[in-house]
Amino acid sequence: QVQLVESGGGLVQAGGSLRLSCVASGRTFSSYVMAWFRQAPGKEREFVAVISWSGGSTDYVDSVKGRFTISRDNAKNTVYLQMNGLKPEDTAVYYCAADLKSPRWQIAGSNDPRRYDYWGQGTQVTVSS
Repeated sequence: QVQLVESGGGLVQAGGSLRLSCVASGRTFSSYVMAWFRQAPGKEREFVAVISWSGGSTDYVDSVKGRFTISRDNAKNTVYLQMNGLKPEDTAVYYCAADLKSPRWQIAGSNDPRRYDYWGQGTQVTVSS
């Protein structure tokens, strides 16, 4: 079992920044891939970013490349999403997710939410124009 708890969401003006955090507990954090997804009202859950166990491999959806950065601190069992240059279209509930089945270095195919075994409760990000 893995428990994931997100924090850091809020209301920000366009062009602003937020840093989301996701703290994991229950299994060895460094043994699995972590990702961020988001879901806007009326839309499907969308992949945002993924990071391998060591942080050596990352990937992003095209719409956030150059603005968002995913990172992790295995000593703190925490994955982060630094979001800069926020836009109104980034408004959504953001979820972190853990993949315990795939090899911990494997991020290929990471945009499929079915790959992930555990999800956090989500944190709301609202960007005003």
